[in-house]
Amino acid sequence: MKQLPIPKESTFTSAAHSERVTSRIGMALAVTFTTCFITGLISHLIQHPPTWFFWPSRPAGFYRVTQGLHVISGIASIPLLLAKLWSVFPKLFGRPLVRSLPHALERLSILVLSASAFFELSTGLLNIAQNYPWNFYFPAVHYAVAWIAIGSIAVHVAVKIPVLRRALAKAGDTEPETSSGLSRRGFLRTTWLASGVAVVATAGATVPWLRDVSGLAWRTDRGSQGVPVNRTAAGAGVIPDAQSPDWRLEVTTPSGGRSFSLAELNALPQTTAELPIACVEGWSQSATWTGVSFPELLRASGAQPGAQVTVTSLEKVGLYATSVLPGEHTADDITLLALKLNGEVLDLDHGFPCRVIAPNRPGVLQTKWVTKLEAA
Repeated sequence: MKQLPIPKESTFTSAAHSERVTSRIGMALAVTFTTCFITGLISHLIQHPPTWFFWPSRPAGFYRVTQGLHVISGIASIPLLLAKLWSVFPKLFGRPLVRSLPHALERLSILVLSASAFFELSTGLLNIAQNYPWNFYFPAVHYAVAWIAIGSIAVHVAVKIPVLRRALAKAGDTEPETSSGLSRRGFLRTTWLASGVAVVATAGATVPWLRDVSGLAWRTDRGSQGVPVNRTAAGAGVIPDAQSPDWRLEVTTPSGGRSFSLAELNALPQTTAELPIACVEGWSQSATWTGVSFPELLRASGAQPGAQVTVTSLEKVGLYATSVLPGEHTADDITLLALKLNGEVLDLDHGFPCRVIAPNRPGVLQTKWVTKLEAA
C-alpha cells in the first residue's frame, strides 16, 4: 500500500489559519475563559469562604447573574476553542518538531492549556446535565484544574504578545484575500455565529426572556410548584421524618434557645419575598416564598439578628446536609425559614416542613428539610 505523504505546514494556505484569525479568536477565548474563571471563583468562595471573604445579601439576584455568566461564558468558549484549535493545527506539521528549549516549553504550555481547557468545558457540560461518569469529586477537581487552565492562558498570552501586536497592527488591512478555502472574514463570522447560537440556545436557563427561544435550556419552570428540583425527598431519605407529627425545629442560642412545632412557626409573623433559586449548574428560577424571617426567628429564640447560624437538615448524609448562614444574611429581613412556595405549603421535594431561602446564595446552600438551627 502506498504511504501518503505527511503534509507540511506550508501546504495549509487557507486564511482561516492566519495569524489575524488565530489572534482574534484567541482574544475572544481569553475573555470568555477569564469571565468563566472569575465567576466560578466567586461561587467557590461563597461555598467555601475563607475568613477574609465577604459576600453581601443584596442585590438578591446577584449570584443568579454571576453563576449564569459562569455557565454562559463556558458554553460560548466551546466553539471558540474548537475554532482556535482549527486555526493553529497546521503548526503540528511544522518541522523540526522542536526548534529550541523555549519552543519546546511553548509547545508544552499549549498542550497543558488545551488539555485543561477541554477538561473544564467537557466536565462542566456533564455537570449541567448532572451526569458524572467519573470517581472524583467534581467541584474540587474542577476548581483545581481551573487554576491550571487560567495560568496556562496567562502564560500563552504573555508568550504570544509579539504575535498579537503584529496581528492587531494589520487590523486596518483591506487587501483582498487570495488564499484558498474559507475566507478570513467568513471563518470569523462563522465562529461568532456558532458561539452566539450556542449561547442563545442555552441561556434561557438563566435569562427568563430567552426561555421561549432557548431550545436547549434546562431546568427552568418544569418542577413541582413551578421550581426545579435537584434533590428529592425520596433521594435524601427524609420522607418519614419530614412527615412525622413529632417534628420540631430546634433553635439553640448562647442564652438557651427554643423548640418550635410547625403550627408555632406558622403562628409567628410571616414575611413574603420574591427570591430566585440559583443553582451552581447555571439554571435559576424566581418564586414567591413565605415564612419566618431569620431576624424574627432569632429574636423569638433569644438571639440577635446578625448571628452566624449553622443549619442542619433531616438529611443524615450528603455534602449539603448542613450549611452556614453568615451574619450578613441572618440580619436581612428577606432571609427566610420558608414554609410556603408560590402561595402553597412547601412540597416535600422543596423542603417541607421548612427550608432556608436566602438572597444572593447558591441553591446548594439553601438547605431543605431543616430540623435544627444553631446561633453562634
